[in-house]
Amino acid sequence: MRKMILAGTALLAACGSQAPANGGEAAAGDRAGTERTVQPASRSFRDWMVGCDNGDDCVAIAGPVDGSAGWLRVALGAGPDARPAIMAGLWSNGPENAAAPLTIQIDGRSFGLTPHGELGEAGVGVLAADQARAALAALAAARSLKLVKGSDSVDLSPNGASAALLWIDERQGRLDTPTALIRRGERATDGVPAAPVLPRIRPAVAVDQTGMPGPDGAAPALPAALAGLAEVKQCAANLSWNPGLSGAVTRYRLDARSELWGVPCDAGAYNLTMLYWITGPNGANPRAAAFRGLDGEAQAELTNAAYDPVARTLSQFAKGRGIGDCGVFQTWTWTAHGFVLSHEAAMGECWGVPSELWPTRWRSRTD
Repeated sequence: MRKMILAGTALLAACGSQAPANGGEAAAGDRAGTERTVQPASRSFRDWMVGCDNGDDCVAIAGPVDGSAGWLRVALGAGPDARPAIMAGLWSNGPENAAAPLTIQIDGRSFGLTPHGELGEAGVGVLAADQARAALAALAAARSLKLVKGSDSVDLSPNGASAALLWIDERQGRLDTPTALIRRGERATDGVPAAPVLPRIRPAVAVDQTGMPGPDGAAPALPAALAGLAEVKQCAANLSWNPGLSGAVTRYRLDARSELWGVPCDAGAYNLTMLYWITGPNGANPRAAAFRGLDGEAQAELTNAAYDPVARTLSQFAKGRGIGDCGVFQTWTWTAHGFVLSHEAAMGECWGVPSELWPTRWRSRTD
């Protein structure tokens, strides 16, 4: 399963020139004025990975050289007023190290970090904004890069840092300006493009879910139109070792004429896959759902998925390994045009980066 998920993230990284094939709304969207639009893109520079989303927010990440869990993240939003943010993370061994401050060492020079909100308990720290420029200048010519937390330390690779950050400068049109990450200069910042407009997603009006679960909140029984499908029978066979899991069917009302049915289809140590159908009332006339990501491929099977009937969103979190520090996270929104991709983030390397900090590839707005 881990190999499958990471292969998927590699495919996503290669499709930066494509917009999501959503059948209408996110691709056409409502555009405000004449602002520019861009497509997401991802690159690797030796030991650094870097990605920019459709809003031109960019993230560069370095990982450990020895397979342990530690990382350094440099993020910069689009537009002339954006400022770089540097974060790092290191898992600690023992409570004494968990309480110790986290430090970045670049060629022996130390930069102290402060715990980052709730993620601070997981060893994530953020560098003070007034120290970011000094750290970036050190990274540009770094020969060694290390994270230290008490007696714990992780060596990261500086190889590729300068090229990755320079690529962001070029992508965002900030070369030779005071806002550049690497190649700074005195060119006026009014030439730095504003942040691109994001596609607007209009969720369908929420509908009443009365009667959707079974009696007393139990899982609903599959209607005959679904239970007789060959795919559903195969799902039952896949999970014959766990009848309780096999029976964890989900049902939601999408609108007066449509329902969303989810059928558990396979499971591993940390991933549960569901097959989805869109049907008429009471499961009539089922047709396989089509969820499209940035690669444009339609899929009906999602991993660790959950539907929010209030927000009208269906999300999946396909983990590359159990702790969830790599894989793919996607959200689709139910609209008048069906399910439309509204968010996508991916992390192809299992370096210990929390999913909240993965590089985003696609964003939308609902205003």
